[in-house]
Amino acid sequence: MEPLVDESRRAIQRGSKSFALAAQLFDRSTREGAILLYAWCRHCDDQIDEQALGFRTGLSSSASTEDRLAALQRETRRALAGEPVEEPAFAALREVVRRHGIPERHPLDLLRGFAMDVEERRHETLDDCCSYCYHVAGVVGVMMAYVMGARGEDTLDRAADLGIAFQMTNIARDVVDDGEAGRVYLPGDWLREAGVPRGELTRPEHRRAVHSVAERLLLEADRYYASAEAGLARLPFRSAWAVAAARRVYRDIGRLVRERGPRAWDGRASTGRGRKILLTLAAAGDAAAATLRGSRKAAPPRDGLWTRPRD
Repeated sequence: MEPLVDESRRAIQRGSKSFALAAQLFDRSTREGAILLYAWCRHCDDQIDEQALGFRTGLSSSASTEDRLAALQRETRRALAGEPVEEPAFAALREVVRRHGIPERHPLDLLRGFAMDVEERRHETLDDCCSYCYHVAGVVGVMMAYVMGARGEDTLDRAADLGIAFQMTNIARDVVDDGEAGRVYLPGDWLREAGVPRGELTRPEHRRAVHSVAERLLLEADRYYASAEAGLARLPFRSAWAVAAARRVYRDIGRLVRERGPRAWDGRASTGRGRKILLTLAAAGDAAAATLRGSRKAAPPRDGLWTRPRD
């Protein structure tokens, strides 16, 4: 099993420095589960976007996007059934599901998120956007909750909320890059209210209006970040610390997008290593406070937030 974990660890170190840093805070068992899960998620994302570890290769596959998605669905179902698979990423999924009892509907929900991109589904309302954010990121939060030993519907809801907040932050950060690729994730009705035609997100004359819509989405993300904080109290300290660190780092990306205004997309908003370390240290306080609070204080209700499907 060590070679599989080592291969997955190399994928996370090359593909996501932020996730790799947060993963170091987990205990060994949780860290291995997170690494295995990441390897499969990264592989699926790369296959759909024709990337390698999140980066453009400039090469095009001979298979259509639809065919690549079908192959991911087929191999994922084989892994979930415990059948032999050749690709290490699917062996990683098979192992993490076996170790942590992750229900098969959750990996399949992530593939439904990728299908939304393949089908070029339009997100006309905030609910449409939330559904997409859940399927490509929120459900990863749910699977990570299983890896951390968390259960209970409300706890899983809070884990999904964090993933949704992460993806909303990604959408706000990547508006122009996505627009240049023909992808629009901001709610269509919000864009119309701002006077921005769907196909003109990247035009300089719309930059201020687009930023106002991105800010609106970041405000929505804040509601999900706040809800997710309540879930920290249900985790062991080291897991709570890792989650709190990721929460602070991603929220900081949203801060940068806000502060840069219409120039937010002149360069990619990212948090440098030094600031990541400071945010990670601050997150230890978040985790300690949550651990001390434990179950003594009831979690605030999730009033008005989109809720993940139950089946």
